[in-house]
Amino acid sequence: MAASLDNLEYYITFPNPTFNYNQNNGDSDFVFVVNEKKLPVIVLFGWAGCKDKYLAKYSQIYEEKGLITLRYTAPVKWLFVKRDHISIIGQKLVKLLFELNFDNHPIFVHCFSNGGAFLYQNFSTAINYNDKPLELKGVIFDSAPGKRRLGTLFKAISAIMEGNVLYNFTTSLFMTMFLSLVWFVEVISNTLFASENVLSNNPFANLLNEKNRCPQLFIYSKNDDLIPHTDVEEFASHRKKRGVDVTTVCYDNSLHVKHLPENRESYVTSVFQFINKCLNGSN
Repeated sequence: MAASLDNLEYYITFPNPTFNYNQNNGDSDFVFVVNEKKLPVIVLFGWAGCKDKYLAKYSQIYEEKGLITLRYTAPVKWLFVKRDHISIIGQKLVKLLFELNFDNHPIFVHCFSNGGAFLYQNFSTAINYNDKPLELKGVIFDSAPGKRRLGTLFKAISAIMEGNVLYNFTTSLFMTMFLSLVWFVEVISNTLFASENVLSNNPFANLLNEKNRCPQLFIYSKNDDLIPHTDVEEFASHRKKRGVDVTTVCYDNSLHVKHLPENRESYVTSVFQFINKCLNGSN
């Protein structure tokens, strides 16, 4: 079901009222033991340029188990140019969860690539500054987070752009040069005028020491053509040293945000085991 909150378009799916939680449904033989009055809510944040029909393939694995899903992908122009809008989106999403009376439900975030991680960063910040508490039970990072690199930026923009090869290359190169200048200005500004919002547009740097300490699952690949597996491993290692319960799943061959279609059985099993562990509070 598509809906909106102050022009914020999102997609939410509720389970069928007759859903039987005591039997297997969908992928694998996994059965969740849940409180049917407080069902887990999976919030999915898509990668930059992600179309909802692709993100829906991920939410489907949760919906087949009778969980509530909420999907949202930030507009590309906000992720790359008007990035101050993302903090507002984070606040609106937190407000939405309260309006839907999900504040007492187990909340999980499943974010993809740096675009989804950037949105999660602002969502997490909004939770910290919100008047009412909202507890995250777990966070799943798929193909994220990665360090900011010009080569990675160019590839990401090129993957999003449409049109012939010449147009794609020219536009991607221009956007990369422009955004590299923006990054440079940000670094200088943060150096001269340091504040608690320093590096606010860099998910890898900011999320290293975020206040949230709920368990985190990292799904990544040695063959990722955008974010090196070493970035994810460095990040996960740092979070573990900060006292976070970290789980990692590393594939050898799957490409960026392609881990589900290329490793479906193990991917689904890993995700379900992680969520079940968080729900049961086990380590």
